[in-house]
Amino acid sequence: MNSQHIFRDFDKAIDALKGEVITMASLARQNLERAMRSLLERDIDLARTVIADDSDVDDLERKIDQAGMDILVRFHPMASDLRLVITSMKMAHNLERISDHAVTIAKRSKKICKSSPLEEASLAEPLYSMADSILRDALTAYTDSNAELGESLKARDKELDQLHKQMISSLSARLEDSNGRAENLLHLIFVARSIERIGDLAVNMGEDAVFLGEARDIRHDHRKPSSQKPTLLG
Repeated sequence: MNSQHIFRDFDKAIDALKGEVITMASLARQNLERAMRSLLERDIDLARTVIADDSDVDDLERKIDQAGMDILVRFHPMASDLRLVITSMKMAHNLERISDHAVTIAKRSKKICKSSPLEEASLAEPLYSMADSILRDALTAYTDSNAELGESLKARDKELDQLHKQMISSLSARLEDSNGRAENLLHLIFVARSIERIGDLAVNMGEDAVFLGEARDIRHDHRKPSSQKPTLLG
């Protein structure tokens, strides 16, 4: 096989890998959006759809892992191409976990919807909006290899954490005078926890985008002395 043919096959494999990640990201975000709609609109059927569709995300994670391994074995990519393969496989892992959290939200929503309306459910909407915004920008950082955008997500996640703490504090206070709503308030607390974790996973993806774009590993920068600089990885 001539080198031109090899390069063409490699480019196709890389494009297909990236396309699968983008497809998986779309499905994971869709699951999350539907899970939140099921909670806010009290739609049990929508919650059931999220739970059923999670298997499609799982299938894509396996497909991306296999495609990534095939590229590593067949083409032995280096530098930025190697980083793209590694980052794509890590993105798939984080997206699968995000979809799992969407399923958790959907399951909690089903239980909440079986009782009388819970007005506190609306407290989750601004938390979700912020988490989804961070997730959307993490995906943009990956597709555009935008290290600056990826690195900016940590600061925004701190805002999400603060909003999460405020929501938990408010719900915990209401538990003391729950009037029979304690179980549903607890379900909502777990919903908030899942949304907060989705923000953390989006930050992980942003960190991977920094690695992809600039070959820097910033995962533990907050633990390093200020004089210590990140090591370039290729």
